[in-house]
Amino acid sequence: MTVKNLDKTYNPQEFEKRIYENWMEKGYFKANVNKEKEPFTIVLPPPNITGQLHMGHALDHTLQDILIRYKRMQGYEALWLPGTDHASIATEVKVVEKIMKEEGKTKEEIGREEFLKRAWKWKEEYGGRIVEQMKKIGNSCDWSKERFTMDEGCNEAVTEVFIKLYEKGYIYRGNRLINWCPDCKTSLSDAEVEHEEKQGHFWHIKYPVKDSDEYLEIATTRPETMLGDTAVAVHPEDERYAHLVGKTLILPIVGREILIIADEYVDKEFGTGAVKITPAHDPNDFEVGLRHNLEQITVMDDTAKMNEYAGKYQGMDRYECRRILIKDLEESGHLVKIKEHDHNVGICYRCSTIVEPRLSDQWFVKMEELAKPAIEAVKSGKTKFIPERFDKTYYHWLENIKDWCISRQLWWGHRIPAYYCDDCKEIMVAKDTPQKCSKCGSNHLRQDEDVLDTWFSSALWPFSTLGWPNNTEELKYFYPTDVLVTGYDIIFFWVIRMMFSGMEQMGDIPFKYVFVHGLVRDSQGRKMSKSLGNGIDPLEIINEYGADALRLTLASGNSPGNDMRFYIEKVEANRNFANKLWNATRFVLMNLDKDQFNKEECQKHFTLADKWILSRMNTVAKEVTDNLDKFELGMAVQKIYDFIWNEYCDWYIEIVKPRLYGEERNTKDAALYTLTFVLENILKLLHPFMPFITEEIWKCIPTTKEESVIIAHWPQNDTNLSFEQEEKDMELIMDAIRSIRNIRAEMNVVPSKKAKVIIVATDDAHNAINKGKEYFKTLASASDVIIQKEKKDIPDDAMSSVVLGAEIYLPLNELVDFEKEIERLEKEKEKLQKELDRVNKKLSNQGFIGKAPESVIEEEKQKQDNYQSMMEKVLERLKTMKNKIK
Repeated sequence: MTVKNLDKTYNPQEFEKRIYENWMEKGYFKANVNKEKEPFTIVLPPPNITGQLHMGHALDHTLQDILIRYKRMQGYEALWLPGTDHASIATEVKVVEKIMKEEGKTKEEIGREEFLKRAWKWKEEYGGRIVEQMKKIGNSCDWSKERFTMDEGCNEAVTEVFIKLYEKGYIYRGNRLINWCPDCKTSLSDAEVEHEEKQGHFWHIKYPVKDSDEYLEIATTRPETMLGDTAVAVHPEDERYAHLVGKTLILPIVGREILIIADEYVDKEFGTGAVKITPAHDPNDFEVGLRHNLEQITVMDDTAKMNEYAGKYQGMDRYECRRILIKDLEESGHLVKIKEHDHNVGICYRCSTIVEPRLSDQWFVKMEELAKPAIEAVKSGKTKFIPERFDKTYYHWLENIKDWCISRQLWWGHRIPAYYCDDCKEIMVAKDTPQKCSKCGSNHLRQDEDVLDTWFSSALWPFSTLGWPNNTEELKYFYPTDVLVTGYDIIFFWVIRMMFSGMEQMGDIPFKYVFVHGLVRDSQGRKMSKSLGNGIDPLEIINEYGADALRLTLASGNSPGNDMRFYIEKVEANRNFANKLWNATRFVLMNLDKDQFNKEECQKHFTLADKWILSRMNTVAKEVTDNLDKFELGMAVQKIYDFIWNEYCDWYIEIVKPRLYGEERNTKDAALYTLTFVLENILKLLHPFMPFITEEIWKCIPTTKEESVIIAHWPQNDTNLSFEQEEKDMELIMDAIRSIRNIRAEMNVVPSKKAKVIIVATDDAHNAINKGKEYFKTLASASDVIIQKEKKDIPDDAMSSVVLGAEIYLPLNELVDFEKEIERLEKEKEKLQKELDRVNKKLSNQGFIGKAPESVIEEEKQKQDNYQSMMEKVLERLKTMKNKIK
């Protein structure tokens, strides 16, 4: 028999790329309609084509890959459908920057058609970069089905949905308040607005009541918007201002008259209880303005500069206007006071410019009716959140949802299929460009310049990627998908939109489970960001430690819905774990002299240890399966880790070594059969988490049946492998051995020193220990093991410990050479005395105490305490040893 051995050194860089290419070549990731199998589907949340794989992607993709590999091994037709997102704003910015850098031109100068050619060229050149990075982490996606949110099929789906919703009255064009980025010059969805806490101020300003000595005091964080005020609101039940409701105020500096209104929007307990209302520049004020039919005055243009309605401040930037306006208010006596105030400010996710609420003609989706089926889908349990607590967030957003602004003032994206007649202003929505106006017959038509929000296309992702609007076999077989894996930070933006889109277009949920994970934070618990400079590149980690070590770190630190901290030390420890498995496998392979074993014959010669490890493996497989089915991935991999490191490597391999080196063929075969059988199952259980090392090892084991672990059958719970009594017996033996090791360590006994062990045991414990008597010689350096039922003939100086059902004694004179131990302890005492003298001298030096920082002094005091404690233990042990030789 020829055994293919592993390289002497574990080096993931040598085989990870080779293995992935082999998987691709063999087509292991492909999933097709197969009516003989049950489908299992995950659609990959599409990363931006502008993107670079970051630690959030690494976590998200690792969790999905674990689930898909697990289900594939269970026999499902497992489809992990990949793709990328066109990312309207981010990509347009990149392309514009490239054009400006290379040609010094704006996009307007080269024109829309030429710009889109450049954008598609950019996508072809750079868009696949992140896909290659995904492969490095081990994503077992069906790349033959890879989609792009602007490919032909997705384009067709987007147009179809827009037209359907428009014809149903759910899409409309209106003049409403939206999020506006003055730098990108486009509207933004809520998902594209990030919030940062910034230091600001509350400016308290007097608004005089017309023809009166009274005034209302308002407080604002954006005084420049007061130029567009059209009212001041108070609460209807606020007695302080009841006599003023219906009267008018004189808007400071501007001199325009504005109304005092009563509205329950006002919190009478907050601030002064009077709130300025600027309908064109604040979303809450906009709603108040609609209720009271207030004028909407826009005082800024699309670059956030003051316009003609701002009077003398026209042409100023909003912050320059703020500075001069405050100065004018102070000089006119209208400024009461300025208070510091920290508040959350919305910024553009792409360029970090502070977002300005702006009144604008845009396209919107009516959300009230669309939200209802999405709410019911979760309430009925058709879709479940893991963990369940996130359904509260989901309900909160859907039950309070506002109409969705879906138009973007960009060129890269799905162009809105709406056409305008320049003669009669008719709006036509159509799949193909109309030849003439449906109302007046004019051919003076133009298409809407805007594109759709990126989220509009990604909302259709679970079904557009499977061929919708065509009723494909893939759509019928793989939809609804099984699991959506996502971070909690985009539940309301993406999950909600997919839910209502799936219910509306497919009449069914898009996924059965939403598995929510937290964020990967740095070792101090901070969010990773460019501004903090604390981001960690997963590709660098992979290049240094291997993809498996990174994946194990992300999986083992994961519990659904909770953030995790990333420690490089943990990556190193997980690489050491891989190395431990590698070396254990090398040991097995070096001793393996058969590629087949007679199972029945081996079973006749199973020892206590064989049955124990087989039973433990069977138990672990069952528990891991249960954990994975409940999405407890962190718990699952921890059980596998502990079983491999502690039970298989540290215990079982050490126990069987004498049998492997012995001449008895039957017991050797039983040991080798057990070693390889358990190792194969270990590799299967570990494969979803660490796919590369498990595959490399799998191909070297001659007893395996499948050519790849990726298509091996997931371990099933086998009642024939359940040995409960042997598990209990072995646990007792292991506890006893641990206690002996602890005594020897406490006495500083070298492993090579053999010593007699006396065990006083109950009947049950006596039988168990007797079965594993030889293990004490191998693993506890026992020269002899005496098992007795009564406490007799035990030396007075014996060291002892207690385990369940047994007392363990080690005669001291067999453990220690008293004279040598005294000699060693005297040297230790001398060394400690020098350290104590040094630290005592330092702490008695008033010059040191007076000048040294408190932290340094405390450190020295801690050393003093430690040395003193160590000295006391040495002196006590010296006394014991000297008494023994008297």
